Amino acid sequence: MNALALALVLSLPIPKLVTPAQLAPAPVQQAAKPKGGKWYFAQTGHAVYCYGPVMTMPQGQGGLLRVATFCRGDQTMVPLKD
Repeated sequence: MNALALALVLSLPIPKLVTPAQLAPAPVQQAAKPKGGKWYFAQTGHAVYCYGPVMTMPQGQGGLLRVATFCRGDQTMVPLKD
């Protein structure tokens, strides 16, 4: 009788335990942190947003020119309007 019960139990299909597919966590979009820049008024009459310091550069004619450095739009230096 035990052998018959054992044969019956062993003949039953064994359900496969499937682990749930691990979903990659969705990337959380965080608000862009301000980089500490400042708006300046360029000689061209446009406003520019720059991250670097304002420097005074010598001109070819012997004068001085104020420039903002490391500006948005891949501009290294932008002459400022006084």
